[in-house]
Amino acid sequence: MAAVKPVVWMILLALLLVSLVSSSVPTEAARLVEEIRGRELARIPICPACVCCKPADRKGADWIETEDSVSARQCRDLLHMSKKMSVFNAEAKKRHRAGPRNSLWLARDPSKRWGELFFLLYTPFWLTLCLGIVVPFKLYENFRELEYLLLGLVSAVPSFLIPVFFVSKVDSSKSWKDRYWVKASLWIVVFSYVGNYFWTHYFFSVLGASYTFPSWRMNNVPHTTFLLTHVCFLFYHVMSNITIRRLRHSVAGLPQSIRWMTEAAWIFALSYFIAYLETLAIANFPYYQFVDRASMYKVGSLFYAIYFFVSFPMFLRIDEEPGYQWDLPRVAIDSLGAAMLVTVLLDLWRIFLGPIVPIAVNKQCIGQPGLPWLS
Repeated sequence: MAAVKPVVWMILLALLLVSLVSSSVPTEAARLVEEIRGRELARIPICPACVCCKPADRKGADWIETEDSVSARQCRDLLHMSKKMSVFNAEAKKRHRAGPRNSLWLARDPSKRWGELFFLLYTPFWLTLCLGIVVPFKLYENFRELEYLLLGLVSAVPSFLIPVFFVSKVDSSKSWKDRYWVKASLWIVVFSYVGNYFWTHYFFSVLGASYTFPSWRMNNVPHTTFLLTHVCFLFYHVMSNITIRRLRHSVAGLPQSIRWMTEAAWIFALSYFIAYLETLAIANFPYYQFVDRASMYKVGSLFYAIYFFVSFPMFLRIDEEPGYQWDLPRVAIDSLGAAMLVTVLLDLWRIFLGPIVPIAVNKQCIGQPGLPWLS
């Protein structure tokens, strides 16, 4: 049951983030209500009909009497100001109904805000299924190829189907290709596919890892890991989005160089923490093996964190700027670019640093030309 502790920590982390970002909603809403109320109190009533204005179109309007000395220009200015206040009040009420606009945690784009919250709330489902039920109760001992594949499908497929059949209000007026959850899912699909198909072989040749459970495979990588990696990476990257956004608000007043270093330090720390926590969370699954588990925890987690050094800041950029929406081709190209950069960094480690544990002679990689998945 030792495997329960890491999954409990991960579930608590997800719930903590949900509570933190949710707590900012009423605060922002209250601020908007007060702003609207203040504007209403400051609003200057206009006479419905005075000696220098045309009769008011609407009946029953509040009005004040004006002295004969008030010029026609002054009265027109008051009327113009009243119209502007009415427009502002309508827009403020519309923003209030749409939700928080300048949250310290949440995205300003409504579709992105909804998508991030959905992925966070979805995380406890697959996390509890895999690490809270299957692993601690050792259900995997009776699994064959089909059962492992079904576990991956049950964990990943609902993350696509739920937003399709239960469309949010903010996405109801958008085309499917303009919805943030579609863009985020595409980015992670591309990135995680490259990671499984190619980078898993670095785990074999550099970190001394191996999969020994029965599974149908592609390029010697189990199909199940392709599916589980998708939901894992969705959670990791949404958590990164929320925390980086909050950090940027906190250091907004500092010099640019300090802001850059602070953000870089946070991305490094968060990446290593997530890589370490994932390695620890699957420690009690006996069919994902390492030559030296202690080395994997300390050094291997740093190797794994290279994925996120690149992907966290790049993933954040999707629809982050208001009024600047990404299309699907750009999302796919951006993900492929991030994947290429990670590939280069991993291969530089392989060539110049080599494996972190003793590897069999036929699997030695240091200084050898070529790529692990071609050997």
